[in-house]
Parts: sequence; structure tokens; C-alpha cells
Amino acid sequence: MVKKVETKTAYAKARAIRVSPRKLNLLAQSIRGLKADKAVAQLTFSKKRVAEEAKKVLLSAIANAENNHNMDVDRLVVAEAYVGKAMVMKRFMAAAKGRGCRIIKPFSNMTVVVAEQEVAPKAAKPAKKTTKKAKTEEKI
Repeated sequence: MVKKVETKTAYAKARAIRVSPRKLNLLAQSIRGLKADKAVAQLTFSKKRVAEEAKKVLLSAIANAENNHNMDVDRLVVAEAYVGKAMVMKRFMAAAKGRGCRIIKPFSNMTVVVAEQEVAPKAAKPAKKTTKKAKTEEKI
């Protein structure tokens, strides 16, 4: 019988971030699976324009975990970070020969889920394996 361990999670969403989902997903990939403090540092020093918005979402998720779910901030991990499409603004730009070109300005939604990492007891280290070289040196 397999024991199912339930982990506490908290999340935060941001809607209508003015960047394409493809660009925002690059930031989401960079913080997935990281500890919360390392993820904040990653976004703080990122050169991407939208990193500040992503950082706000992450900090909001951390605050939700601490205040609403009584989680330990030092043990938080970014369990999920995903991005979806939101609305698209369509604009018009005049072009040559009386034509018009369509300009698409996409928006994105971002969701960050943080979870408390389980503290595993430290296991004893296995004994070192001896190599052939070590065995021959012992004989000499």
C-alpha cells in the first residue's frame, strides 16, 4: 500500500501582464523547482523587462503561504510556475500604397504555486568502494 503524502500549497496569479506568453514562459522556466529565496534572487537580477512583474507574483505567493496557510518561508519551493494566454490587442499601422498592417499586442497570465518542502532525515553515507588501484597499493 502506497502512502500518499499531502503537501501544503499556496499560489498567486497575475492577469493581463503586457508581454507575450512565450517570453514570460522563459522566466517561469528559470524559477521552476528552485527554493523560494533563490527564485527571488534569480528574478531580481534578471535582465528581462517583465522580471519585476514575475517577482511580484512570486512574492505574493510566498506571502500567501506565510499568512494564509502558516507555512515556513525557509522551506518553500516553487512547485509550479506556468503561463497562459490572455487577451490580444489588435492595432493598425499605415503601410505603403494605402495598405494597413495589423499589429498584435499580446497579454499573458502567470500563476506561481509554492509548496513546503518535506524535511527528510539524513541517511547514513554508504562505505567507499575500493578500486583496483587502491587494492594494488595496499598489497605493496
